[in-house]
Amino acid sequence: MAHSLSPVVMVGGAGVTDGVVEAVKAALESHELIKVKFVDHKEEKRDLASRLAEQAHAELVRVLGNMAVLYKQAYDPQNRTITLPVRK
Repeated sequence: MAHSLSPVVMVGGAGVTDGVVEAVKAALESHELIKVKFVDHKEEKRDLASRLAEQAHAELVRVLGNMAVLYKQAYDPQNRTITLPVRK
């Protein structure tokens, strides 16, 4: 589902700042599934992506290349565009 998405948040030289976390939270509220691009800190991207997901109260779906895919279900059921399978 994330394949066709463009990154909506970039992590630059300052790393995972409060501004980056707030941008991720806002993007997740609008889109549920987003890509985050690591412009800098590429060697730390997995740790930073995990920390970013934790701070944004989201799930880290995957890190592929210099991109991280994050998911957070929309609070309002009418705004949900992604249906997850039920775990057994």
